[in-house]
Amino acid sequence: MPSPTRLLALAVLLVSAAAIVPPGQQGLPGAPPDNTTANAPTPDNESIVQTAGEVNQKSGAPVDAPPNASVPPTTVTAVDGTLTNTTIADASAGTHRRSLGRLGKRQSGYQQIFAGLPPNEHDASIEGTAYLTYTVVDNSTYNVQDCLNFCDTVDGCEFVNLYYEFNNELLDFVFSQKSNLKCAAYGDIHNATEKTNFGGQASYPQTVPLTYITQSSGWAADSLIEPTTPDGYELVFGPTGGANNAPGYMGFAFIDKYDVTACAALCNGRGADPIGGVCQYFNIWRAVVDGIPTTYTCSMYYIPADASTAVNFGQGDLVVTLSRGYSRLSVLPDGGFEGYTACDDFCFSASYTNWIGTSSAGGDFDASIFFYTPYARTGHGSGLLGAAFGDDALSGTLTPAAPLTTEAGKTYVVQAFVGNAFAPGDAEADAFVVILWNGVKVGEVNGFQPYTPVQVTVTATGNDVLAFTGGAAPAWSFLDDISVLPLLQ
Repeated sequence: MPSPTRLLALAVLLVSAAAIVPPGQQGLPGAPPDNTTANAPTPDNESIVQTAGEVNQKSGAPVDAPPNASVPPTTVTAVDGTLTNTTIADASAGTHRRSLGRLGKRQSGYQQIFAGLPPNEHDASIEGTAYLTYTVVDNSTYNVQDCLNFCDTVDGCEFVNLYYEFNNELLDFVFSQKSNLKCAAYGDIHNATEKTNFGGQASYPQTVPLTYITQSSGWAADSLIEPTTPDGYELVFGPTGGANNAPGYMGFAFIDKYDVTACAALCNGRGADPIGGVCQYFNIWRAVVDGIPTTYTCSMYYIPADASTAVNFGQGDLVVTLSRGYSRLSVLPDGGFEGYTACDDFCFSASYTNWIGTSSAGGDFDASIFFYTPYARTGHGSGLLGAAFGDDALSGTLTPAAPLTTEAGKTYVVQAFVGNAFAPGDAEADAFVVILWNGVKVGEVNGFQPYTPVQVTVTATGNDVLAFTGGAAPAWSFLDDISVLPLLQ
């Protein structure tokens, strides 16, 4: 409770019609906080469907490339409706991509999806999505087992297409294996309707003979390998047949294989939304059009979603499959001050279990934590810098109660929503918030602004200390929805 001296000072202020009722007296902010998702954007499903009809991600084992090539990096084929062809690192502004993380011991075998035509009939090989690489196996017999064994060694392999390719000079005379029995590995399961490569290429120096294909069969794993959850994320739901249709949508990208780590890199590297901040959630799903795998969608959000909004099952001939949602993990506990529950309406304290507020010498409640929905950006909790009762113009400091569980040498993004809009614009002209990382200034916000996301990138030393200092009543500053997010290394 305020002291008699403070109450007297407040009474003097309130005599003036222009007086500002300070936060500690349950005043109303000059600019309403963004505590609703009603106006947050949702996915542009029409654009996704239209782009899926334009993109072509189908390929197969080339005629002129040697066998056993490395699986190429995941490629981005479209971003927000614009077709492209770039690597994940380029599309995500320099974030690094690890391996697919899908290689693991299979608990089951394979099943035949389709058989090849008889040996004396021309056939066709698969041209489909998520082509990985190929090998050649001993062609003294139709060697299915060696082809399946090859799939076990390829990161992300879920399906193989085994076929003979005749009149290929490189297979017959150049490559050391001297075999024309090709085994092409894919990261998705394909069917006989996708047998569209009938050969017809010239491989020998003369115009003829042209290549042709026989006995093209397809084999798929009995069960798909569960993707490894990317560093800094947690699996929220999936796989299901519904994509998220949730608020906070930031855009989408198509990638050329089902690669959750690539989606995570795209989310990490997505430019911050001016209202919602950095990407904190992605939804990866496979688009199947007319029964054929067509592309793999990464939809990105600044508001984490869950299975309750996974209600987009497709449009027209496009069906959503293998939908999973992943949320970014903050190493900062209770960045939204929601753990402060000292009341159920209006109350505030200098500190509580998760946060510590420190006042300047001679000041009181220069840093505090509030339970009051009108002050919060989301939820009920928020942090305040500046004298809660407006009776001094000193600054305060808010810091987590314990050092962060960071990993030395790792890069993190600190994001905080800063609101310098409690008092009228002129009164907030001197508002400031300084972000400190281990006591070193790494960022600063100045002047009047409604809740706005602010991001800084830092390097951890381990058990790092984050702090926010600022406020000079009546230039109050509110903090909410603070996160410390690791970047992929």
